[in-house]
Amino acid sequence: MLYHLFTYLDKAFDFPGAGMFNYISFRAGLAFILALLLSTLFGRRIIDYLQKKQIGETIRDLGLEGQMSKKGTPTMGGVIIIIAILVPTLLLAALNNIYTILMLITTVWLGLIGFLDDYIKVFLKNKEGLSGRFKIVGQVGLGLIVGLTMYLSPDIVIRENKEIKGETTRVEDVLYAKHDVKSTKTTIPFLKNNNLDYADAFKWAGEKAQEYGWILFVLVVIFIVTAVSNGANMTDGLDGLATGSSAIMGVTLGILAYVSGNVNYAGYLNIMYIPGTGELLIYAGAFIGATIGFLWYNAFPAQVFMGDTGSLTLGGIIAVFSIAIHKELLIPILCGIFLVENVSVMTQVGYFKYTKRRYGEGKRVFKMAPLHHHFQKQGNAGVQAVFQRPLQAMPESKIVVRFWIVGIILAAITIITLKIR
Repeated sequence: MLYHLFTYLDKAFDFPGAGMFNYISFRAGLAFILALLLSTLFGRRIIDYLQKKQIGETIRDLGLEGQMSKKGTPTMGGVIIIIAILVPTLLLAALNNIYTILMLITTVWLGLIGFLDDYIKVFLKNKEGLSGRFKIVGQVGLGLIVGLTMYLSPDIVIRENKEIKGETTRVEDVLYAKHDVKSTKTTIPFLKNNNLDYADAFKWAGEKAQEYGWILFVLVVIFIVTAVSNGANMTDGLDGLATGSSAIMGVTLGILAYVSGNVNYAGYLNIMYIPGTGELLIYAGAFIGATIGFLWYNAFPAQVFMGDTGSLTLGGIIAVFSIAIHKELLIPILCGIFLVENVSVMTQVGYFKYTKRRYGEGKRVFKMAPLHHHFQKQGNAGVQAVFQRPLQAMPESKIVVRFWIVGIILAAITIITLKIR
């Protein structure tokens, strides 16, 4: 809103200082600061309200280090993150930008699903919360909206990068097509020009290949939105773990959005140029500010938990953001923490069912899943697991910081892959 107002004032009246709002970097910085202030200052009021209403977390004793001390900690704090993202974005971003619209829809959509889940748990005293079936329906629905919008919207286009070589093998220049085009191409490391076309899987279909490519793309989008949002939900088990990991991913995605939406930087990196995605830097600034501000209260020992209101939303945001900038195939690297948490649960459940069916007694791969709880549990404490180390339970704060360090390494690798082909 402020962006459109100051743009009008600049054009109509040459209002002093209004031209600053034309700079993406300026608005992104303002979005970050505003989101940080909202989540820290306004967040304190929300936490006090949650405590007054006795909206506390119910804790089951699983024998984890320091677990029972969390009992009664306010939950549903994800509302703080959502407000701190929406307000700066609505004020400072271009609201006619299709990518901004997609991110706003994602934030509200998954925020409502997560809020409903927390509401059922806290107010209706149903520990199961929202049925898993309804969560999946909501995630698939969002995936369909995003995938079909990417396919149908005339504003979502790319310009493919083409490297121009001289007499040596060194790349001298990168040229782009003169016109924007709809495309099923995405960014992936290790291939020529870092591009992969979903339609290439259907070359046998001739003229129908592009159409089938879009169908495959929409299915991939649905899978990614569901997997990453659930992965963030799994990761939200230690104070600050999901929040800090999401902030790291947000910084990386902001960088990728900016370089993808700037023809000069995209040409230097030899990646596809995606007009309009630079505007996502404002949303990324708000996202980073909101998560860091929330970490003020969510860091160990946590004064508030985000609940599904926050975790499902954070995961969905990261997924849709990656899809919007055609970097969804980098998610296994960037979101490696979420991926490992998901895989650890599937492995644990699958192995337990297999051993119980075959030997009559279920065994475990980890002392406990998701993986972060494995490090919290004492080894050789009556749990038959393939991996018992470390034998001593690790302090929660140490586990979180080490996961953050791994997340930073994965973020750096994600960016580095843009130059690997």
